[in-house]
Amino acid sequence: MKQRLELTDTERAVYEWQMWTPGYGESGQKALKGASVLISRCGGVGGTVAYYLAAAGIGRLVIAHGGSVKHSDLNRQILMTDDWIGKPRAESAQRRLKELNPRVSILAVSENISEENAESLVGKVDLVVDCAPLFQERFALNRAAVRQNKPLVECAMYDLDAQITTILPGITPCLACRYPSQPETWKREFPVFGAVAGMIGAMGALEAIKVITGVGKPLAGMLCMCDLREMSFRKIKLRRNPDCSVCGGPSKSRRQ
Repeated sequence: MKQRLELTDTERAVYEWQMWTPGYGESGQKALKGASVLISRCGGVGGTVAYYLAAAGIGRLVIAHGGSVKHSDLNRQILMTDDWIGKPRAESAQRRLKELNPRVSILAVSENISEENAESLVGKVDLVVDCAPLFQERFALNRAAVRQNKPLVECAMYDLDAQITTILPGITPCLACRYPSQPETWKREFPVFGAVAGMIGAMGALEAIKVITGVGKPLAGMLCMCDLREMSFRKIKLRRNPDCSVCGGPSKSRRQ
């Protein structure tokens, strides 16, 4: 994320208004152009993350999402279209993002995150945004990010609730500090409005931009909880678990 590439005249025109942001400027845009991000799942949450990172001018996206587009995807997954039913989701995402911003390099991987591919995929990027609904995917990604010292933005939603945090290995608690094992109450299928998934996805994209460019203050070690039934937002501080099996508190993290 230290690489800063020169901007073309077209890029300056496309990103002009966001470069007016105090503390960002052309330097921030160059940092974004030189950065790469892995997004786990490009559904309701991840698709929005990918869309706004592509729109903002991220240099490279790696999108991991298996399976094919279904009718039930279309209420929330903005990178999927009705004419793509039955075709690979990752390819639909790549197609739509290239239509939005052909200047972004995109690697579409038609696989969900697993123990077998997490290390390799995390190794290809500077930062990870996790939008997977299954804890086994989230745990695998968390372990790989901690081992490789890669920042990880964690996004999740259920019904009209959503939450987000940013994990900086060796500095903040990791996902396993909060969830040593999968919660017994977690369900694979759950109520979802596209607007809820999109809101937390947009926040996830902004968190990634903040970590990459240094603009603003990311949610490092803080959990932002959103109750959209009441439109209430609150932040709580997360605590590291000194016995965490993944980051193991300060002493283990320094050995990563």
